[in-house]
Amino acid sequence: MAATLLYGAPAPGLVEVPPGAVQVSPLIPGSRDLATLPDASFDQAIVLAPGGTLERDYVLANTLRVLKPGGSLLTFAPKDKGGSRLKKVLERFGGPVGEDARRHHRFCRLSRPAELTGIAEAIAAGSPRLVPALGAWSQPGVFSWDRLDPGSARLIAKLPTLAGHGADLGCGAGLLAAHVLASPAVTTLACLDSDRRAVACAEHNLNDPRATVRWSDVRQWDDSLVGLDFVVMNPPFHDGGTEDRELGVAFVRTAARMLRRGGVCWLVANRHLPYEAVLASAFETATVRDDAGGYKVIEAHR
Repeated sequence: MAATLLYGAPAPGLVEVPPGAVQVSPLIPGSRDLATLPDASFDQAIVLAPGGTLERDYVLANTLRVLKPGGSLLTFAPKDKGGSRLKKVLERFGGPVGEDARRHHRFCRLSRPAELTGIAEAIAAGSPRLVPALGAWSQPGVFSWDRLDPGSARLIAKLPTLAGHGADLGCGAGLLAAHVLASPAVTTLACLDSDRRAVACAEHNLNDPRATVRWSDVRQWDDSLVGLDFVVMNPPFHDGGTEDRELGVAFVRTAARMLRRGGVCWLVANRHLPYEAVLASAFETATVRDDAGGYKVIEAHR
């Protein structure tokens, strides 16, 4: 049976995925790490290409690296999210490339040539690195990978000194967690993120025995963290590039379940996101502590 590599979760009916395909998307907990797969080890690959330029080129270059010469690559993306640029990228790596369009996507097909060009540079450009502006490890594709997100900055500015056992939901590369851990009164801090790349970077950045970092989807929380004194979070509201307000709602509900009675959740959200109803149902009190710059910082007590 041909060994198939799969990156991403294509919409049903968009492409045919063979049984047993090896998932390598870092956004799907439990997947394999594309960067660690051996050269020329797969017969075919199906890639839902990410939208970011450095991230996309890194994924496609690594996929070509692990394909056997002559192996087939099918990659696709919505036309308005990078699909129109896929052909040029693949031609730069070695082409020729076949292209077609359907269901608002562009599809490109390529047989892996014996000689590839430019893949080492693309892999290097998309790999984890120490980002001087952050003073921390990060990687293209991680949320706000090369700068402190403005929402997180506002939350950090308003956070009091925290104490006891806590969690950072959607920890990213660990910048908010590092601020929380500056308090010697913090006993433990569990940091959760659904992006394997973010988790690997956070493990680099949080060199503190009080911190544990988990590759985990908060929406599938397993009740392993309960009775916490505090939770901090900058919840996501995009899933696969599409706005999904239920993501933030799920984060709020999970935070409430994690906290002890009287525990506190500090969160930041874009001003337009309507979390007030779920906060009112899950917490005893919820108070806006800052509302400026398009963000609101909320303190909620269980």
